[in-house]
Amino acid sequence: MRTRNCSLMSAMGALVLAVAMVPSALAQCGLNKNYVKPAAWHPQLGSAQFMRAALFNDDDRDDRDGPSIVGMWHVTFTAHTMNGNPIPSNAYPMIDNALVVFHSDKTEIMESARPPQDGNFCLGVWERTGGRSYYVNHLPWLGNDTANAPGGIGNPTAGAQITERVTLGEDGNKYSGSFTLVAYNLDGSKAVTFTGVLAATRITTSTSFPSLF
Repeated sequence: MRTRNCSLMSAMGALVLAVAMVPSALAQCGLNKNYVKPAAWHPQLGSAQFMRAALFNDDDRDDRDGPSIVGMWHVTFTAHTMNGNPIPSNAYPMIDNALVVFHSDKTEIMESARPPQDGNFCLGVWERTGGRSYYVNHLPWLGNDTANAPGGIGNPTAGAQITERVTLGEDGNKYSGSFTLVAYNLDGSKAVTFTGVLAATRITTSTSFPSLF
């Protein structure tokens, strides 16, 4: 009988000890000792909190409000001045007819309608400056001057810099704006400067090749 009572007392003692240890264990795990539903959990200052993971800040997102410039475009560049001098309005030259892709990582690539042997691909970066406003810094790296050798390989050039300020249309299918193009000689001096306007139409799965001319 005494053995049975001792066993019972030992079991009860172990149970009491286990119950007493529960709040301490919960506290060590960072949990409230009082059970609450997850929806009612309110973390205190300094405690661990769940946060939404993201690869970029919401302020950097291009699609957070309205249409996005991300995608493929057909863009024409028309010059209005050359080296600071106005070009007659009846003779505005189209200095580039290009396909442009804006990527979501804020890089950009352009394929110009010029002979491939003279360098018809170039790269750029962009940023959103307003609701539907954008700034582009485009850097054609080296290349050749096709104007001096139509149909052939032109004289080497150091490249150029094209800066653009554009506004995306409300429907997200067109954008337009202004540009400045500065071409450079191999010694870094300016060869020619153009300013003008550009206009773009979004390329879709239904775009036909003849529409690019």
